[in-house]
Amino acid sequence: MPAASASDTARAHADDLASFVDASPSSYHAAAEVASRLQDAGFTALDEADAWPEAAGRYLVVRDGAVIAWIVPASASATTPVRVFGAHSDSPAFKLKPQPTTGRLGWLQAGVEVYGGPLLNSWLDRELRLAGRLVLDDGSHVLADSGPLLRLPQLAIHLDRGANDGLTLDKQAHTQPVWGLGSPESADLLAEVAASSGVDVARIRGFDLVTADSARGAVFGKDDAFFAAGRFDDLASVHAGTVALAAAAEGFDAAHIPVLAVFDHEEIGSATRSGAAGPFLEDVLERIGLALGASREERMRALAASWCVSSDVGHSVHPNYAEKHDPRVQPVLGSGPILKINANQRYATDGAGAAAWQAWCEQAGVTSQPFVSNNAVPCGSTIGPITATRLGIRTVDVGIPILSMHSARELAGVSDLHDLRAVAGTFFTAAD
Repeated sequence: MPAASASDTARAHADDLASFVDASPSSYHAAAEVASRLQDAGFTALDEADAWPEAAGRYLVVRDGAVIAWIVPASASATTPVRVFGAHSDSPAFKLKPQPTTGRLGWLQAGVEVYGGPLLNSWLDRELRLAGRLVLDDGSHVLADSGPLLRLPQLAIHLDRGANDGLTLDKQAHTQPVWGLGSPESADLLAEVAASSGVDVARIRGFDLVTADSARGAVFGKDDAFFAAGRFDDLASVHAGTVALAAAAEGFDAAHIPVLAVFDHEEIGSATRSGAAGPFLEDVLERIGLALGASREERMRALAASWCVSSDVGHSVHPNYAEKHDPRVQPVLGSGPILKINANQRYATDGAGAAAWQAWCEQAGVTSQPFVSNNAVPCGSTIGPITATRLGIRTVDVGIPILSMHSARELAGVSDLHDLRAVAGTFFTAAD
């Protein structure tokens, strides 16, 4: 198999992704970063509580840690279909508990709860940020980011001689990070976070704060083939969709409405008001149809002609654990985005979706790889089947291959990241 080499444009895309990930330590930050970038590209932010404009244009709406953006071309009618590029903003982490200032034996610690399914040992011995939103006494929300503040120190090998034979971490006893020295009675972790955000801690009435690796993403390896960073799952897809939609915006007038749908809470099942199992996308699409004067029948016709690409990461074949993968279908970093297939519809791809995806890839000049799980190693799922079930839109599951999925720092191929962005752009702009 030929070695992958990063082109200048692919390297530039990876560098921009590093900035995007750094600006997105939580789902709330990710939604804000998407909104900021698209507003710079001429999109207008709407409030769900306001009446929405009926005119053609570029729009977005943020709901908590989720964001949906779309372009209504001047030629749009009541039956114009949509093309939804879906992704999610959250990643496995540790979430701050109520009364979070804890500690013992002269150490200050943070009370945290496991969020999603992180690879626990990967979070050891890293400088961690605490980030998310603070809800104040007037109902306003403030984004918070402590910068490097916490660490989960591993027990030294001298005190655990069997650590290299099998490390077991208790999710309660062993995952409470340290953040200072002293007595918890004389310290306040929330005040530390508030101070970094310029907020009086007395005004805080609620918070949603998670940990994030503080190290910036890095390109490395022979021919700059690799890119490592936290939260690829699924900020790589969020970034690809954002860059592609921004690029498509100027002069867009295709026979469909391109939509970027970034959901929260995928890692914990999506069953929230801002998750894919919630009503957010359905609400937005209905309001787009209403602005175009669509009857219910016309809206059903539009959905029947629509597509959703659900983009998330998948497993690259691992050279040290080849037995964990299908013996025949073995995607690898640097050989293109993946088409995700599962007989039990844990991924929404079917034959029609596979054909459509292949056509978009060919138009973008990109090679795609199939992905299927080993029968003895059940796969996870995505927002794809959820979106297909809620709306009946034809849906195909895709993504990029990575290693170290759900680690605090994941590994991707530089060229794959750029190729995914290229196919997203074709999906948004190609003729129907």
